[in-house]
Order: sequence, then C-alpha cells, then structure tokens
Amino acid sequence: MKERLLELAKNSYAPYSNFRVASILVMNDGKEFYGVNVENASYGASICSERSAIVSAVSAGYKKGDFKELHVMCVDSNKISTCCFNCRQVISEFFDENAKIYCYDKNGDREEYTVKELCPYPFSEDDLNA
Repeated sequence: MKERLLELAKNSYAPYSNFRVASILVMNDGKEFYGVNVENASYGASICSERSAIVSAVSAGYKKGDFKELHVMCVDSNKISTCCFNCRQVISEFFDENAKIYCYDKNGDREEYTVKELCPYPFSEDDLNA
C-alpha cells in the first residue's frame, strides 16, 4: 500500500501547505477509489484526500454501509498524521464504527484505528431527531 499511496500523492495539489496527502478507499466489494488533497487560495474551498475518495465512491453509486477501509498517507511528514475532524465526520457518516482506518507516514509506518476510536462522538442522524 505504501508505494501506491506515494505514487498517488504525486497528483496532490498543495501549493500553500506543501502537505500532500493521498487516500485509498476500499469498498466491501473490493473496488477502490482514490483521493488526494486539492488546496485552494480560499482555504475553505480546499478538499482533503479522504473526502475526495469518499465523494468519488458516492458519485459512483456506493451507499452508506458499502465502505470497508481507508488508507491515508501524508508524504511530506515523518509523523503519522490522522484525519482532520471534517474528514472524521464524513467518515463516520459512511463507515461502520468498527471499520478500519490506516494512517501512514511517508516511510510506510502505520497506525490502525477504528472509526469509533477516531470519532467517538459523531454528529449523526440521531442528533437531527432530538
């Protein structure tokens, strides 16, 4: 997975942060979707690699419950970085709470989390029905 993430990160557009991130999303049926971060001078218009991959899967017709695991790598850091909180919220919308999220550093070292560990108190549809 390390080599594939490193290669994918070359497509990242990160001229402001120089913090290139790549994601590979694996669906329950084995299909994969790819994402990279795409920055914008208007920072709020930027998109993270995780959400890029998830939106691609949804655009292809996948639904909540079809998502198996996510692999994420920042290739410009020696540190293993976890998903930002915007991404954690979107992840919690589509993945089962026991699904695995793998976070890598540029050397391929990784940490494994469940969605529940990364997002223990997500905002969900239950909050809308209060």
